[in-house]
Amino acid sequence: MKPTMLLLAAAGMLCPAIAANPAQGDAAKVQQIATQVCAACHGADGNSLLPATPNLAGQYPEYLTSQLLSFKTGARKNAVMSGIAATLTPDDMKNLGAYYGEQPPKLGTATNPELVALGEKIYRGGVAATAVPACAACHTPDGAGIPPLFPRLAGQHAEYVLAQLKAFSSGERADDNSKMMRAIAVKLSDKEMQAVGQYISGLH
Repeated sequence: MKPTMLLLAAAGMLCPAIAANPAQGDAAKVQQIATQVCAACHGADGNSLLPATPNLAGQYPEYLTSQLLSFKTGARKNAVMSGIAATLTPDDMKNLGAYYGEQPPKLGTATNPELVALGEKIYRGGVAATAVPACAACHTPDGAGIPPLFPRLAGQHAEYVLAQLKAFSSGERADDNSKMMRAIAVKLSDKEMQAVGQYISGLH
């Protein structure tokens, strides 16, 4: 079976289990947390001005909730986020997911045309020589993703994408559902990771 088909098959097995317990939150209940705690890094509307900090606007609520839970349990490591998540209740996490899911994402712009060209090839067609599947197979051609398992990537900061690919490759990021990404990222060179990040940053 081809790598792309394997990924889609795995998604088919995982998605029903996640969809059976959706994160249904109330955005209005976390306005204070979002503006007084999260906004400093992620922006008031979830569109971060910091290249190393992810945009949250327009992300799937279920995915955001799952990542907050991973920070809270320690499955995903980040000193700042782990400290913040430790103070959040399960309802807070669901509500924050709902809040940022409602925010309109802003379009990003790639800055390196040479890397963008390579990144587009990998994103849309994968790397046959190393059996890397196309990113579009799970994250869709326009980067919208497939809820709730595969997050939205379009317009995400290139620096943040690169950092996460490196974290997957090294095994540093080992939160729920990351096994697939670790198996992919470990096959990418540094230049290929940079190229994918550049392409994603301007994708919309």
